[in-house]
Amino acid sequence: MQDDTISSGLLTIDINNVGNSVEEDGVFLTWKDLWVTVPVGRRGRRSILQGVTGYARPGEMLAIMGPSGCGKSTLLDALAGRLDSNTRQAGEIMVNSQKQGLAYGTSAYVTQDDALITTLTVREAVYYSAQLQLPDTMSKLEKKERAEMTIKEMGLQDAMDTRIGGWGAKGLSGGQKRRVSICIEMLTRPKLLFLDEPTSGLDSAASYYVMSRIVSLGQRDGVRRTIISSIHQPSSEVFHLFHNLCLLSSGKTVYFGPASGANEFFALNGFPCPTLNNPSDHFLKTINKDFDKDLEQGLDAAMPTEEAINTLVRAYNSSEIYQQVKKDVSKLCKQDYGELEKKKSHAGFFTQCFVLTRRSFTNMYRDLGYYWLRLAIYIAMGTGLGTVFWNLGSSYRSIQDRGSLIAFVTSFLTFMAIGGFPSFAEDMKVFERERLNGHYGVTAFAVGNTLSSMPYLVIIALIPGAIAYYPPGLQRGFDHFLYFACVLYACMVLVESIMMVVASMVPNFLMGIITGAGIQGLMILGGGFFRLPNDLPAPFWKYPLYYIGFHKYAYQGLFKNEFEGLSFPDSQTGQHIVDGDEILRNIWQVEMGYSKWVDLAILLAMVVLYRVLFLVIVKSSEKLKPVISALLSGPPKTTLPVTENPMDTPSTLEASLA
Repeated sequence: MQDDTISSGLLTIDINNVGNSVEEDGVFLTWKDLWVTVPVGRRGRRSILQGVTGYARPGEMLAIMGPSGCGKSTLLDALAGRLDSNTRQAGEIMVNSQKQGLAYGTSAYVTQDDALITTLTVREAVYYSAQLQLPDTMSKLEKKERAEMTIKEMGLQDAMDTRIGGWGAKGLSGGQKRRVSICIEMLTRPKLLFLDEPTSGLDSAASYYVMSRIVSLGQRDGVRRTIISSIHQPSSEVFHLFHNLCLLSSGKTVYFGPASGANEFFALNGFPCPTLNNPSDHFLKTINKDFDKDLEQGLDAAMPTEEAINTLVRAYNSSEIYQQVKKDVSKLCKQDYGELEKKKSHAGFFTQCFVLTRRSFTNMYRDLGYYWLRLAIYIAMGTGLGTVFWNLGSSYRSIQDRGSLIAFVTSFLTFMAIGGFPSFAEDMKVFERERLNGHYGVTAFAVGNTLSSMPYLVIIALIPGAIAYYPPGLQRGFDHFLYFACVLYACMVLVESIMMVVASMVPNFLMGIITGAGIQGLMILGGGFFRLPNDLPAPFWKYPLYYIGFHKYAYQGLFKNEFEGLSFPDSQTGQHIVDGDEILRNIWQVEMGYSKWVDLAILLAMVVLYRVLFLVIVKSSEKLKPVISALLSGPPKTTLPVTENPMDTPSTLEASLA
C-alpha cells in the first residue's frame, strides 16, 4: 500500500486530494486512544471504553458490534458529543482533522427508540419536521417536495397516509417506524449519520431492508455520507452490507478494519467461523463472557471465554491491522480539509412556534386520551356536583354548602388535570429527541404547547363549569359565571404547568404522576379551606406554602365572586341579616384588601412563572451539561498515559483520571 492512500478492501481513497473537496467528499471522523469512565460508588470509577482508536470515512458504513454492555452506545455517544455529564472522556476526537463540534445540519443522530407522534401520518410527521428544520428561505412547496422525496428514498411511499400508530391504534410496522425516524433526520441532508441499534426489535427481513436503505444513503444525491451505526446481532445478509467493522468487548477493541477481513483475523488466531454459520453470530459468541462458557478451539482444545477475549485483544494490538489503523488515523489527522461547512439555519422562531402549535393541536385533537376523555369525565363530575348541590337556596346553612362546592371545584376538579400527564410525557420524549438533534428550541416548544392546549381547556372550563355552576344556584349573573370559568381555566393551566416542570425533572412517567399528585395534595392542604388560614401552623403550612400555593388565590377569588353582594339570615334568630363581606371576613377568613380580579391576575402570573421555570430548568440542564463534564474531566488532556498492554488492569487509568 502506498503511503498516500488508505484502503479498506472495498474503497481506496487518495488522502492527498481530499483537502480541497470536503463539500463533495463529506466528513472524516477519527478518534485516538479514547477512554470513557463512569462513577462507581462514591469515589471509584469504571472504564467503559479503554483506548479505542479508529476512523469513519465518507461513502462508507462503519458498524460497531459487540455483546451487551461492551460500550457500543457509549462509543457512538462519545463520537456524537452526547455523553452524560457524569462521564469522563479522554483522548482525541477529530472532525476533518480539527477539534470542532458538529454543527446543526452537518450530522444527525437516530436513536434506538422511535419517539414519534403516533397520531400523525407519515406524510404529516415528515412534513412538519421539514417545516421546523429547513430554513424560511425555502418555500412551503420546496419543503413539501423535500419531505416526499425523503419518504420515497426510504421506501415509504405506500405508507404516506398511514398513521404511525401506538399502543392504542394499529399503524406502521417496527421497520417502517424506524425508517420514518431516519427520514426525519435526513431532511437536512447531513453528511454524518449516527444510528443507535437501527435493527433493534426487527425481524431479519425488516432488518435487512432497513440496513440496505441506510447503506444506500452513503452515496446519494451527489453527497458521500459517513455512516456510523451500533448494531447488536445482524444477520449474515446485513453483515455483508458493512464496509468497516469495529468489534468491542468490555470496552476493548477486538478488531477494527474491513468487515470482510474479520473472518480471516479470527481464523488466524484460532477461532475460525464454522462453515455456513453467520459470521456475526460466531464473533459475538466468541467474545461474550456474560455466560462464562468454554469455547471450542480447534477440535480437541477448550479455552475459557475470558482467555479467548484476551487472546484476540492481544493479537489485534500486535497485528499489522492495528498498526495500519494508527497510521491511517495519523494521516487523516494531518490533512488540511478546510473548515467544516457553516452551521445551517433553522426555520425562524415564529415559524417554529406556528408549526409546533399546529402539530400539537392536531395531536391533541386525534388523541382521545389527551383531552376528550378528560372532557367526558369532567362533564360527569360536573353533573355529579350539580345534582349533589342542587338548588342550595339562600339559607344560612347554604353558606357552608357553597364553600364546599367551590372548594371541591378548586381542589379536586382541577386536580384531575394531571390525567393528561401520560400524553404529555409522550410529547416530552419527542421533544427530547428533536431538541437534542437541534430541530428547535425549548421556548418554541413551550409556546406551541401552551397555545395548542388553550381551546381544549377553554371548552373544559365552560361546559363542565356551567353544569356545576347553574344547577346549584350559585350567584346569578353571567359576569360571575365568566369569572368562575376563568379561575377554573387558570387552575387547570397551572396544574398542567406544574406537571411540565415535574416532567422536566422526573423522566419516569409513573413517578411523575406520583410526584405531581403529592405536590397537589400539599397545596390543597395548605390552601386555607380544610384548615382556615388563621389556624394553619406557621412553619411550612402558613409560611411559605399558603402564600406560594395557587389554591389560596383560587379559593379566595371564587369566595369573593360568590359571596360579595349576597346576604343570608342569621342561623339563630333568623332576623339578623349577615352580608357577604362579613361572611368572607369571619367565616372564610378571606383577605379583603384587594379585589377578586387581583386573585385571578396572580393565578395567571403563576401560569407564566411555571412555564418560565420549565424553560429555565431545561435550558440550565443544557448549559450545565458541558460545564459539569469539563469540571469532572479536570484539566484538558489529549491522551491518557496508558500502557500498550490492553490487559493491564484499569487502576492506573482510573488513578490518572481521579
